[in-house]
Formats: sequence, C-alpha cells, structure tokens
Amino acid sequence: MKTMKIPAIALVAIVLLLVTAGCTQPTGTTTPVPTVAPIKELRIGYQPSTHQMAEITAMAKGWWQEDLAPFGVVNVTDKVFPSGPPEMQAMLAGELDVAYVGAAPVLSALATGLDAKIVAGVNTQGSDLVVRNDIIYTGPQSLSGRTIATFPPGSIQDTVLRDWLKKNNLTPDKDVFIKGMTPGDAVTAILAGKVDGIFLPTPSPSTVVNQGKGKVVVQSGEMYPNHTCCVLVVSGKLIREHPEIVREIIKTNDKAVAWNQQNLDEAAQIYSTKTGASLADVKASLTEWDGSWASDPNVIVEPVLEYAKIQYELGFIKKPLTKEEIFDLTFYQKA
Repeated sequence: MKTMKIPAIALVAIVLLLVTAGCTQPTGTTTPVPTVAPIKELRIGYQPSTHQMAEITAMAKGWWQEDLAPFGVVNVTDKVFPSGPPEMQAMLAGELDVAYVGAAPVLSALATGLDAKIVAGVNTQGSDLVVRNDIIYTGPQSLSGRTIATFPPGSIQDTVLRDWLKKNNLTPDKDVFIKGMTPGDAVTAILAGKVDGIFLPTPSPSTVVNQGKGKVVVQSGEMYPNHTCCVLVVSGKLIREHPEIVREIIKTNDKAVAWNQQNLDEAAQIYSTKTGASLADVKASLTEWDGSWASDPNVIVEPVLEYAKIQYELGFIKKPLTKEEIFDLTFYQKA
C-alpha cells in the first residue's frame, strides 16, 4: 500500500486553518465589552460659608457646566446644606456625587460605610469664637458655666471646640455647655441673648460683630494651629468609573480659587447674591478671617488623621480610620 504524501506547503495551510478555526467563535457569541454609562447630571453639595466660595463662584460663572461638558456631563446642580453632618447623610443616601464639606463629618460618614474619598483640600482655619459684648473674656476658663452654640456634633467646629476645651481642662457639656445649631439659628440665638457665644465659620462671626452684638475672642487657628477645615469629597463610583471627571473637578476648583483671590470684591458679591448674606459682612469676613483656601490634599493628611483620632476619643466614630480609607491622593497629583 502506498503512503500518501502531502506537500509541505499544503500541510502548513491545513495547520493554520485548524488553529484559526479553534480560536474563533461563531458569529454573535463574542463576549461584549462592558461600557460605563456617562454622567448626565453631576450633583454637588456645599454650605453657606466663605470657606467654600470656590464652588459658588464656579457655579455662578458656569465653569462647572463648561469644563465638564466635554466629558459627557449634561447638567451640573448644587444643593446647600446648613452644616456638614446633614450633607454627609445626603451623600450616604446617594443624593450627592461631590461635596464641599468639613473634614470631620466626612470621617463620621466613612466610619459608617460611605463609599467616597477626600481628593483635595478646600480651606484651612477660618472659624471664630464670638461672645456677647457684656461677657468679660480672660481666657478659656472664663467660659465656665457659659453656653456656646456651634455646628452639630461630628462637625469640624464641634470637634475643634471640644478638643480645645479639653486641652484647657474644661469638660464639654459639664463646664461649658455646647448647643448644636445651624449657622442661622446660632446667630439668631446670640443676637437675642439666648446663648453666651458662638463658634462658627465665616461670615457668621462678622454678622454678629457688625451688628454690635458680640466680639471675636479666639480664632480657630489659635485653638488648633494650621487646622484643616473643609475638603473636597467625591463618591467612590465617580472615582472608579469616571476618573477623568474627578481630575477636571479639581482643576475647576483651583481655577475658581485663583479667580476669587484676584477678584475679592466681585467674588464677595457673587457669594452674597447666592446665599443672601450681607455684602458688608462677607467683605469684612474676607479681611478678618485667619483662614485660607488651599487645594493640595497632601498637606492635610496629618491634621485629618489627627481629627480621626480625636473623633474616636470623643466617641463619634467606633474605630480609627487609616490614610487609605480616607484619601485618594492620586488625582491631585495628576490634575
């Protein structure tokens, strides 16, 4: 019997055919590549404080919409909150994608499961302790028996005030009584003589001083030197699915900060129009505060970790938080 001989070139062709056939799938069986849905609406939370003027300026100038449109964002909306704790409750409920908020409320929210990270700073310091004119202030001990209104427990102001009192051998809610209020209610309370003092972010202290109802006795930088106040927080979903939008948010914030610094009077007018605050009070607060707008999150890591320790000691959170649980520092570096 004769053995069939296949030419070498034909043998190569057969092998290639078999390999190709084994590596292809019938039409219609290819696994689809997952796609990420575009962000049609970006929702930003903020508070009525000059600490967060960059958000307000960027919205008034149309920069949020203009800068994010190339990334598919159709509409940018913002919502005001009286303080950080309710703002973080809204973010926990999935109602916000981005938040301008004090660092302390973020920690409380992260400790209870918030899927988000701090990606940039917003401002440092910038809150004042104001007491009624009839009160003689000679130092922390002279506040014994007094009632101070500030933001609710878990806020940055509440955290700084309680820590300062403890460091001066005063027990919060025993030696000095602390009332958690909205800024509007706190200002109304001191104007009516219902509380002895307030500890609030600008421009609220200027409102009381300008009405002749109080005097600034301590600025927050004296209580806690170089302390971080507000930060920029974005949702974990936004970080994972749209990192390019996160980078653009940081750039837009920086642009608004630079514009505010060069155009303080117009920035004050924009803020006054948006919030209803007295223009004179806003302008005064910008010259009298001890704060500054600052974006770099790398310089706030240690202060925020210290807040986490303080909040743990105060019982506001049940476990200390790590740097990795709080921050994503990669976006600022890239932005």
